[in-house]
Amino acid sequence: MARLRRYARILLGLSWAAGVVVAFGFALMYEATPGEPAAPPATWPHAAPFRLASAGDTLLLFVHPHCPCSRATIGELDRLVAVSGATLHCHVFFYADPALGPGWERTDLWNAAARIPGVEVSADPLAGIARSFGVRTSGQALLYAPDGTLRFAGGITSGRGHAGDNAGADAIARSVRDDLLEVTRTPTFGCPLIESAPTKDCRPQ
Repeated sequence: MARLRRYARILLGLSWAAGVVVAFGFALMYEATPGEPAAPPATWPHAAPFRLASAGDTLLLFVHPHCPCSRATIGELDRLVAVSGATLHCHVFFYADPALGPGWERTDLWNAAARIPGVEVSADPLAGIARSFGVRTSGQALLYAPDGTLRFAGGITSGRGHAGDNAGADAIARSVRDDLLEVTRTPTFGCPLIESAPTKDCRPQ
């Protein structure tokens, strides 16, 4: 009986370890899985509800206010703006649903974006602006040159909720600094943007 109990404990330990490995693997896969890519217009749309910056590049960032993945995106935006300076004009649009009441979109993510110097923050009711730019994932950034040409489309993190060096932020900084003409695209790691109620992918913070 003692031997059976010992074997049972070993089997239970191995089962627990296997479960931890599997769960960790799924978590890594989820963090590395990008959201739906944007299909932005190649040139600035004439019907856009705001003007393109006449001097310097215009950066648009679309965020779901309850997306936990986008906290790192706002942090990367802060660093990107600090590096690029006044040559980058940034607008952050937060998905809003009027049916959920006023202020639903004004989370700590909104406040963090609003604290970044020079960044304009606005509500985007039912993702009207996001839809006009072909955006469906929280954390999607679009960079347009002064002549209205798309220069960048993608995310500015290396994974869901991952802060630190990444190809997207580097591409934007290089484009602003060196006036590059080619379009760079990177994956966007975030939750579905056009969601009113939080889901398992986009849960309240």
